[in-house]
Amino acid sequence: MPRGVLFVHNNFPAQFRDLAQTLTRMGVPCCAIGQEHAGGMSGVHVARYRLPRGTTPGIFPLAVRAEADLIRGRSAYDAARALQREGWDPQVIVAHPGWGEVTFLREVFPNAKLVTFAEFYYRGRGLDVGFDTEFFTLDEETIFRAEAKNAVMAMAYAEADAIVSPTEFQASALPIRFREAARVIHEGVDVETIRPAPAEPFALDDGRVITPGTPVITHVNNHMEPLRGLHMLARALPRLLAEVPDAQVILVGDPNRRPYGGNAPDDRSWRDVCFDGVDYDPARVHFVGRLAHDRMLAALRLGVAHVYYTYPFVLSWSLVEAMASGCYVIGSDTPPLHDAVEDGINGRLLPFFDVDALSQAMIDACRNPEASAPLRAAARQTAVDRFDRLKGRAGWIALLRELGLEIPRASRSGPP
Repeated sequence: MPRGVLFVHNNFPAQFRDLAQTLTRMGVPCCAIGQEHAGGMSGVHVARYRLPRGTTPGIFPLAVRAEADLIRGRSAYDAARALQREGWDPQVIVAHPGWGEVTFLREVFPNAKLVTFAEFYYRGRGLDVGFDTEFFTLDEETIFRAEAKNAVMAMAYAEADAIVSPTEFQASALPIRFREAARVIHEGVDVETIRPAPAEPFALDDGRVITPGTPVITHVNNHMEPLRGLHMLARALPRLLAEVPDAQVILVGDPNRRPYGGNAPDDRSWRDVCFDGVDYDPARVHFVGRLAHDRMLAALRLGVAHVYYTYPFVLSWSLVEAMASGCYVIGSDTPPLHDAVEDGINGRLLPFFDVDALSQAMIDACRNPEASAPLRAAARQTAVDRFDRLKGRAGWIALLRELGLEIPRASRSGPP
């Protein structure tokens, strides 16, 4: 008899960590499929697969992504067969379809309900592609490549019994037939742990310490790339640093990670490209790399403002965590932000390409930090109202029960 949940994610657990932990605490059997690099987690048996080969040399360029996804799909099928031989027969499959692993799972578990996670449906026009043509040429081939990314992913959505998207904007990117089947459930953040707290001294790697009361601007950009507005921030810094002599800037992210928006030209890092020709004081602009989560939160609490810019793309957890921390958010007036920030109510939304507006907003935040207090409080309340992990968890549990998953009504962790 089918029981439990099969999670499918190239890098499991990723977005499914909290849901998988919750279900296992409630006594629901859980297993997972991930590629060989997937980290896994306690209480969830993971079947990892290895790719038998790469894509075919010389293949039609627009088919490269589809072939890669189908190779992964075939490998994930073998992993599913291994789970089946071990006795797994899930009631529900919860899957991220972005890498193709979902494609053939119906052949192994035909009676399982399928929930696909709609993180981002690619478009050749109107979203991230063509939004900023400074670094990325918009031509027919660019448009075709973006659209072709959806080929195998669309097969998964077509087979799904339910589709879940984290935000209204992300759901809106889906074709209309898929959008009609989607429901919005943000996985949320732990707003009880991530909350406003007094700033503490922040030690830099060179031994210097930034003390509370210093006007600090923070920016989290995991891949240090223009897709998250690094070039706009870089160009806004000289005026800030000139007009606020004691201002400090903390930039969190790893320039060596593979960026979402494509690689920088000439084998350079996007950080180098974005700061090329920018006159700034390196003693006051601190590239701190990737940080442990608690240290990142400490940096956020130190800031007088947190800058979050993005192309029309996936909304970052870092924004939600900044809001939960009670940060004053200076954001770009782009569609992903509209699901979280209302200009003048719980933050600021500025035109993405208006460097002077960003400079002025940061200067004002440094000179008069008390003025943002109502916006900080409202940002925190928005995080609690819209992005509380408990609410996201409850939404997922309700959906899984609708699909017939047997979940105890009470457990050690209490009812969801």
